[in-house]
Amino acid sequence: MTVLYEDNHLIVVNKSSSEIVQGDKTGDKPLVETVKEYIKEKYHKPGNVFLGVVHRLDRPVSGAVVFARTGKALARLNDMFRTKDVHKTYWAIVANKPAAPEGELVNWLVRNEQQNKSYAYDKEVPQSKKAILSYRIIGQSDRYFLLEINLQTGRHHQIRCQLAKIGCPIKGDLKYGAPRSNPDGSISLHARRIRFTHPVSKADINITAPLPNDRLWQAFKTSEP
Repeated sequence: MTVLYEDNHLIVVNKSSSEIVQGDKTGDKPLVETVKEYIKEKYHKPGNVFLGVVHRLDRPVSGAVVFARTGKALARLNDMFRTKDVHKTYWAIVANKPAAPEGELVNWLVRNEQQNKSYAYDKEVPQSKKAILSYRIIGQSDRYFLLEINLQTGRHHQIRCQLAKIGCPIKGDLKYGAPRSNPDGSISLHARRIRFTHPVSKADINITAPLPNDRLWQAFKTSEP
């Protein structure tokens, strides 16, 4: 676990692709517990440590995750996520080049709980939610393209589903049509930057999460525009 930012009200960490943010049926230790232990040890906190989960990343996704250290920060951050005052930028590696070098994708997504998968439609259908993202190609290698993605909505598996819909599944994402998995079980999607106004001090917080330490990601390290 790498801490990217911390103060009395919040802490931002760089999640690895194998970690879960909150506990699930696997019983694996979640990131929230690891961060609580870090705070307890660093600040010699007696008793239980308060740590609020503000948002989540899918298990195979890496990158910046924000936690609240106080109830006040949690309530305000929850409001900011709901009103879309938190700006998240993702990087994704795909094998297929999108038809346009940049663009906006608008779909209606339907979540299938049993399959833990979302399906994208061009028009509104029953139980669907509108999903909007913008992307642009910011790098390429011999076999892959690096996309920078900005979300306007926050739907279940939104980036994974919408990129698959245009024929550009994320590298390693078997669930959404990638031909093979990544050796470490990750998918090549990284929450690269997160920007928001501090919920208490009102300072501008702008955090960049270092890329995963594998050869392909590191080859794209210089692609930051």
